[in-house]
Amino acid sequence: MNQLPFFTLNDFDLVGKSVLLRVDINSPIDPRTGNILDDARFRAHLETIEALSKSKIAILAHQSRPGKNDFVSLKTHASHLSNMLKRRVKFLNGVFDDETLEEIDSAEPGDILMLENTRFFSEEVVLAEEKLEMMEKTHIVKNLASHADYFVNDAFAAAHRSNVTLVGFSEVMPNIAGKLMENEIIGIERFFAVKGKNRVGIFGGAKADDSIKIIDKMLKESKLDKVITGGLVGHIFLVAGGMDMGKKNEDVLRKEIGNYEKILKEAEKLLDNYRESILTPVDFIGNEDGKVKHYKLGDFRKDIPAMDIGVDTIAAYASIIKYSDAVIVNGPMGVFELEDFAAGTEEIFSAVAKSSGYKVAGGGHTLAALERMGIRGGDINHISTGGGALISYLAGEPMPGIESLIVSKKKFGGS
Repeated sequence: MNQLPFFTLNDFDLVGKSVLLRVDINSPIDPRTGNILDDARFRAHLETIEALSKSKIAILAHQSRPGKNDFVSLKTHASHLSNMLKRRVKFLNGVFDDETLEEIDSAEPGDILMLENTRFFSEEVVLAEEKLEMMEKTHIVKNLASHADYFVNDAFAAAHRSNVTLVGFSEVMPNIAGKLMENEIIGIERFFAVKGKNRVGIFGGAKADDSIKIIDKMLKESKLDKVITGGLVGHIFLVAGGMDMGKKNEDVLRKEIGNYEKILKEAEKLLDNYRESILTPVDFIGNEDGKVKHYKLGDFRKDIPAMDIGVDTIAAYASIIKYSDAVIVNGPMGVFELEDFAAGTEEIFSAVAKSSGYKVAGGGHTLAALERMGIRGGDINHISTGGGALISYLAGEPMPGIESLIVSKKKFGGS
């Protein structure tokens, strides 16, 4: 019996049923050609689509947002998915118009339809923060709900959003978590459930504001014992600790981090409360007019940009990771895209892969680095597709896409 607070695909016989499937295949696109540059999010949904192979599937998805140069039709997405599945995915250039609804009604089991970019329709964008009662009155929900039996939400990467096509169907038909959504929630919750005293969070990259939010929440709730920092996250903690990193490095921090002064104050507060738990770099690799320079914290080079953590930092961090009971990774240690400054990220991520603890990784740059290194699911227990969604989940923020699944189970059969 399903003990989860939401329905899963195992709870229903969906053979021959008409299913609305919400996915997140929002992907990098070449604005000149319209070609999809990375199909990782497509691959993440294949298990769910295969599980629904005997159902009639109408796919709901979005791409980008109004005003962006990659805000395009999903016609190419349908073709790309069709090639991946080696099955026809028929593109429809509407969402709730009569022609689209007729196509949904006339579909046969095994058919896959892809509806147009949901964000082409104002209700999806404008009503994102409205109450459920308002969403249920939208053309999207009213029209589609009467032409489908079930709604399957597999869009974990958008679960922190409350768009109509993510949460609007929760009380008009049973909402079911797809395989990806189910695996994401279970995978992250397993990290929280680890009882050991060596739970490590590794935070790097440029999104210091997001990382500080997570670090604050997880240390406060005793979900982490040690925090390892790199990238701009490490830099802002060094500045918060009183270090002068020089104009070049601080200019980068101010440029990349919104509300820099506010985030800096939050980092200072975290150091005041958890100084023993937050580890910062002790040496660096810098870029001096194209030449790679190694220097220690005591001889910090204010005149050149710090691009990566150094060998002493790598050794110190790796020894902590080795004996961890659980590790969560969000962000690289440096500018890993450049070969000269990739060693910190590669060594730390390799240490994580070799660790015997429970391992979770997420975030776009993290996944790109893992992919480049050939580190996959066999080395990491759970690789999350979520960027903002993972951050929101870890920080304990509302997750409308998950909450709507819970609401639906209560209405349609949960206790």
